[in-house]
Amino acid sequence: MKTLKVAFVGQPNVGKSLLVNTICKANMHVGNFAGVTVEKAEAALVFENYKIKIIDLPGTYSLHGYSKEEKITRNFLENGEYDLIVNIADSTNLERNLLLSAELMETNKKIVLALNMSDEAENEGIKIDTEKMQSLLNIPVILISAQKQKNLHDFLALIINTCEKDFATNKRIYGDLIENEISKLSEFLDTKNDENIKSLGFTNRQISKKLLFGDDEIYAFLHDKAIFLELLTLLKRAKERLYKGYDNQNLKEIFMDDTASFVNGVITEAVIYEKPKKPNNTAKIDKILINKYLGLPIFLFLMWVLFQLTFTLGSIPMDYIEALFAAISQSVATHISNETLSSLICDGIIGGVGSVLLFLPNILILFFGISLLETTGYMSRVAFLLDGFFHKFGLHGKSFIPLVTGFGCSVPAFMATRTLKNEKDRLLTLFIINFMSCGARLPVYVLFIGAFAPKEEAGNWLFAIYIFGAIVGLACAKFLRVIVFRGKDEPFVMEMPKYRIPNWRLVWFMIANKAKMYLKKAGTFILAASVLIWFSNMYPKNEQIAAEFDEQIALTQDISKKETLEFEKSNALLQNSYLGKAGKALEPIFAPLGFDWRLSVSLVSGLAAKEVMISTMGVLYSLGDQDENSKSLTGVIKSQIPLSTAVAYLLFVMFYNPCLAASVVFAREAGGLKYLALLFIFTSIVAYIMALFGRILFSL
Repeated sequence: MKTLKVAFVGQPNVGKSLLVNTICKANMHVGNFAGVTVEKAEAALVFENYKIKIIDLPGTYSLHGYSKEEKITRNFLENGEYDLIVNIADSTNLERNLLLSAELMETNKKIVLALNMSDEAENEGIKIDTEKMQSLLNIPVILISAQKQKNLHDFLALIINTCEKDFATNKRIYGDLIENEISKLSEFLDTKNDENIKSLGFTNRQISKKLLFGDDEIYAFLHDKAIFLELLTLLKRAKERLYKGYDNQNLKEIFMDDTASFVNGVITEAVIYEKPKKPNNTAKIDKILINKYLGLPIFLFLMWVLFQLTFTLGSIPMDYIEALFAAISQSVATHISNETLSSLICDGIIGGVGSVLLFLPNILILFFGISLLETTGYMSRVAFLLDGFFHKFGLHGKSFIPLVTGFGCSVPAFMATRTLKNEKDRLLTLFIINFMSCGARLPVYVLFIGAFAPKEEAGNWLFAIYIFGAIVGLACAKFLRVIVFRGKDEPFVMEMPKYRIPNWRLVWFMIANKAKMYLKKAGTFILAASVLIWFSNMYPKNEQIAAEFDEQIALTQDISKKETLEFEKSNALLQNSYLGKAGKALEPIFAPLGFDWRLSVSLVSGLAAKEVMISTMGVLYSLGDQDENSKSLTGVIKSQIPLSTAVAYLLFVMFYNPCLAASVVFAREAGGLKYLALLFIFTSIVAYIMALFGRILFSL
């Protein structure tokens, strides 16, 4: 079976990642806003005895920009190994999309132009003559619809056919003045036959064009080479002629205008605009959803509904899941005679992992809501809506996208900051994402809210926690903007995609993928952490303490006193274990917050993964509990932790450092370990202050 490697390239919001998911049934994340695909992702399918390996590159408006998405895409197209470029374009917005197509034609690679959303174009009265367009560009052109799965079989066949055919030069040409200067420079490079020029891996025409355009990387490479002085003279004269010919002193504008003229010429010849078959309701909906008076209340209401559903609907299966794990634990305990092994499996594995899996329904509901925000096109509207408000706190409107993504998981949220081109805006957003409570914190919130909040008010409490975290994040953003990240604000420019009915199959893929990640973490990392915590909790065995309590228990006849002594024995053994000693060492640090050694240890374990906090408490609080009203972890929390301490604990969890995986991504995106150290110090200080304030307030 022959393998073909294909690079999928397109501007944001063209349905590129949806197309990959549709043809490959791949679990790739898709969002209806710029920059959702922040890393190149891969998927594969088998078609007609060919294995087609797809590289889904980040959405980019241009190959000449300097955002991280644009650099990733450009570098791969210039240096990566692949057989074909598939350019995905939005059939309803060809004026913008074909600008990138024109730039891709300059790569001198095999290209297929796939015009997606052809069903929407037809409804809007846009008729595209693909044969005419193919003749004008000299590259294969096909109409497809990922949403309706239209022409996808022909699309895959065209990919194979184009890969197997010999390369044919496309018809990307510039105006006479530009073409003349490119030709002169190319002829000069031909005559020189310079090895440094050859090592660049481009044609002389491509290098000439890049030099005229002002490509910084080419200039930097040739700067110290012998040929550069001659080139510089030729370039200076060429630029002067272009300045004069176009009456413009900006070469980039000259090239952009020329590209726009080329695209307009193609559209004029190959596209007919008729009366729309169906009305476009996007503008009508926007009058309500981004209204300056109604927009924000509507958004807050939708978020409130989401958190209400997260708690109320999520709580329904929780009782059944809890009962299931309790039954499993009881069954295992009755069949294993060895006390240590029984404790390991029941308290360590089932108690630790089960306490985490208990909150899976809540996680899935939250991710479902965020998926709907993304796939309908509403997310970018909220970014626009909040731009003015965000600027008051030093944040950019585009910061909303990674911030709200942070409600799901901090890892993609940190990566989504690449949409911000201003470095200070990006760094500031990176620091504030941690204040948006990620899905991993949700189990802790649900646990404590379930313990202390009235059932009918639980959803409101959860909504208040998330909103309060966001408010504190905004206040911290203002502080950091004034003190650390000073600089000029970047203007807000963002595309507003059309509203679309969510692709439910895609939404399912997104949720299923999150569930798999959560279950994988529970079955690997959290399982290992739970066993480690159990071991640290059980050892070393202090036979002397056990013997002393056993002697007292044997001598007393009072059943209630026996139960009290059994509890005291378990507690004494816990405190003398490895984990107990570690907790006791940490306890003075957290004593002002009211945290005992168990809570202190759980906070430290949360640095690895926030879900581990639940499994830690599940293991630590499962031993020695004799209260029939405190059989569940929720009951234990309610009976053993005062409200003021619980509030302090929740506040600390809300604000302190993200998990290990997110921390690694943060360091990579921010630019090094020094920023990670600053994040740890800053979030720890904020968390401690807010927790202390919360405890004092609820102690009054």
